[in-house]
Amino acid sequence: MIRPLGAALAWIGRHGSAALTVTIFIGMALPALSATLRPYLGFAVFSLLTLAFLRVDQQAIRQRLRKPALLLLALVWMMLGAPLLTYAFIEFSGLKEHGSDVVLALYIATAAPPVMAAPAFIYLLGLDGTLSLALSVAALIVTPLTAPFIGELMLGPSLPLSVGGLATQLSLLLVGAFALSMLFRKIAGKERLARSANHISGLNVLLMLFFAIAAMDGVAQSFIDRPLFTLGITALTFCLAIVQIALTLLLFSPASREDAYAIAHTCGTRNMGLMVAAFGGTLPEFTFLWFAVGQFPIYMLPLMMKPFVRVFCRQNAKTVTQQT
Repeated sequence: MIRPLGAALAWIGRHGSAALTVTIFIGMALPALSATLRPYLGFAVFSLLTLAFLRVDQQAIRQRLRKPALLLLALVWMMLGAPLLTYAFIEFSGLKEHGSDVVLALYIATAAPPVMAAPAFIYLLGLDGTLSLALSVAALIVTPLTAPFIGELMLGPSLPLSVGGLATQLSLLLVGAFALSMLFRKIAGKERLARSANHISGLNVLLMLFFAIAAMDGVAQSFIDRPLFTLGITALTFCLAIVQIALTLLLFSPASREDAYAIAHTCGTRNMGLMVAAFGGTLPEFTFLWFAVGQFPIYMLPLMMKPFVRVFCRQNAKTVTQQT
């Protein structure tokens, strides 16, 4: 019984990239389960973080740390530059007049670290994901410092948690997940972990399905009750992700196109679930809807951007060839 289950898990893991894209639609198609699983959203986020730390390629991160300048610049832009630019936009556009729910939505969409699946998306696009991996891990580490600072700036007293409370919750989630992953590493050993890579990937996909179902609570009903409004919010989440990608591409254009796009796509895929978990899953209706439909660009953009990336990086390869 255990062996067939292990084989099924490994099969899911081998087809993880395609499966990740489908999970978000499965989540919306099962609205009856969403309300039941929503209270366990924090558990899903913690479990996904643990698996992410368990799968981190430490050697790949060490290689990137040998030349840290690009990584540090990308980290500062992603965790401070982009959210501060969002704050400036909120202040000058008068968005605060529309209520703190809107500001909170923009906050979790720009102050959160990238999803830990970002390197997998970069690999799916045929690029080297090591820079994305190093950036994702570094962003997670600094999140308890940067996210409360940005939250206080954007929301002030409207922040669902105090600055200290948010920093504590984020630290507990991250440190707890890291410690548990280290315990699993010690028990399993490097060789066993290497042999179980597909099984871990399969478990990751199943947890993503669990997360998608929990995150989609009320989304299907919202599409039925307010289709234009919900479609509009969905379109805005795509726009925000694409704007983050485009601005980052522009800023990091002096780097190689592969590195620039890896940084840009990582910046455009924010782990809003981590922020939701830190807030205990209690968000205003509009903000939670933004978080839920905001999962669509995260899982659909890798496929949507593939033709652009193919042309964008091919032109870079031609330029390099001509110069040599």
